[in-house]
Amino acid sequence: MQKSRKRTQQFQLKSGESETKSAKISISTKQEPYPTHLRPTPEECLAIRDSLLACHGFPQEFAKYREQRRNLSSSGIDSDAHNGVKSEPGEESVLDGLVKTLLSQNTTEVNSQRAFANLKSAFPTWEDVLAAESKCIENAIRCGGLAPTKASCIKNILSSLLEKNGKLCLEYLRDLSVEEIKAELSHFKGIGPKTVSCVLLFQLQLDDFPVDTHVFEIAKAIGWVPGVADRNKAYLHLNQRIPNELKFDLNCLLFTHGKLCRKCTKKGGNQQRKESRDNSCPLLNYSINFSVKTTGEIN
Repeated sequence: MQKSRKRTQQFQLKSGESETKSAKISISTKQEPYPTHLRPTPEECLAIRDSLLACHGFPQEFAKYREQRRNLSSSGIDSDAHNGVKSEPGEESVLDGLVKTLLSQNTTEVNSQRAFANLKSAFPTWEDVLAAESKCIENAIRCGGLAPTKASCIKNILSSLLEKNGKLCLEYLRDLSVEEIKAELSHFKGIGPKTVSCVLLFQLQLDDFPVDTHVFEIAKAIGWVPGVADRNKAYLHLNQRIPNELKFDLNCLLFTHGKLCRKCTKKGGNQQRKESRDNSCPLLNYSINFSVKTTGEIN
């Protein structure tokens, strides 16, 4: 069991295996792993959202998804139950988003974007990808790392969709509940909690809170999750604690801040946060206060 949890936490695609059964079960349950850990509060979430927004502005890379959510809201459709709302022509499809997120695993954002662009350039349709030799797909996405494993996962997704639905399309997920969507996507090899959550938040405009490395490290640093938490339990906890209406903006901003701020990276560590006199990081006080309180230096 310990080994299984470790594989789930690291989410290494190198083994060529999907995430463990325990991980798949966890993304489709509403259980709260830390019911006595009462942070973050709604007030904290709002304050940090506003602080990061003032510091960075809203990240342009997520602007199109924010606009889609606003359009959905202005149309009077509940973002938690927008059954039947299909993507507009030219919009990123759900399948596009799933593959893009898969390609982002264990690599940089620049390399994953290049890998997806190469894939779409070499194979204009998903039918072309499915018909292609695995080696050709690997060559197209090689710049994103783990090409053999990711190519295998992509082929598996496409072949499973064709066998099950007779076409290479995931738009039918828009007609399902959140729990049904999680169950559907987690059946695919190599697709785990973070990838599923990203599809929910960005392609399906549903309120979820993906926990990537940046979000996870910041959440631990400011005491939003216990220090012993793994990413899977952090995902469950934060989705219970963060108000739905703040999840999208807060997730995009924490992700962006984690990329830009050295004080909020693993290399910086809590010691660097405590010793730094640079107030440019809007999360610095949250990090210092949490570090001091947990060491018992103040009451």
